[in-house]
Amino acid sequence: MKNLAVIILAAGKGTRMKSDLPKVFHEILGEPMLTYVLESVKKLCPAKTLLVVGYKRDLLMDYYKDWPVDFVVQENQLGTGHAVMRAKDDLEDFSGTVLVVNGDVPLISVKTLQELIAFHEGGGAAATDLTAVLADAGNYGRVVREKNGELLKIVEKKDATPDELRIGEFNTGTFCFDKEALFVALAEVKAENAQKEYYLTDTIQILRAKKLPVYAFQAKDTTETLGINTKDELITVEKILLSRQR
Repeated sequence: MKNLAVIILAAGKGTRMKSDLPKVFHEILGEPMLTYVLESVKKLCPAKTLLVVGYKRDLLMDYYKDWPVDFVVQENQLGTGHAVMRAKDDLEDFSGTVLVVNGDVPLISVKTLQELIAFHEGGGAAATDLTAVLADAGNYGRVVREKNGELLKIVEKKDATPDELRIGEFNTGTFCFDKEALFVALAEVKAENAQKEYYLTDTIQILRAKKLPVYAFQAKDTTETLGINTKDELITVEKILLSRQR
């Protein structure tokens, strides 16, 4: 896909994994979880794939040196918005759709990514958030929609009101953006939140304020969007993968 670039976020340590390994390097059925994400992305045949690395980056850069990726270094982990901004120079000569996906969602399928991209481009959106629904959205950022269903904003759990915490639809961390709109919005993101980080999700409200179309696309299979932050979650995902192989 000549008009598609992919940014994979893989810079974090993952402190809740209680390990010295980068989070995305923890194995599932003998392969780092990041490998599963890269395999799905590779099937999209993007013009460019950028892997944002930070914590123990030499380990990841050596392991994936033969993969069709370019490495982007995020020295200080200052949030998802900061991570994506680090890729700006590498996309200077690119125009089209930028897919942003986390490296800790090993169940994400190429089919779901293709459906997201088709929905995004078909609607002429500046940004499209891949969402999913759970009875209890836990630590995920909540998706707040207008009455007509349009995406209003994404609120991180720590910044959410009690009413917003009752919302079951959540942000999966996977997005499509128009490249130009993405970096215009990122330039306006500020670290004015509980975590003092630059949230990629803040681009949604910024783009809405500019009267640009912003949408949400709900994944058909919520399990595909599950991120891994603890060893218990890793075991859960491993069981799902095992069941799919039977």
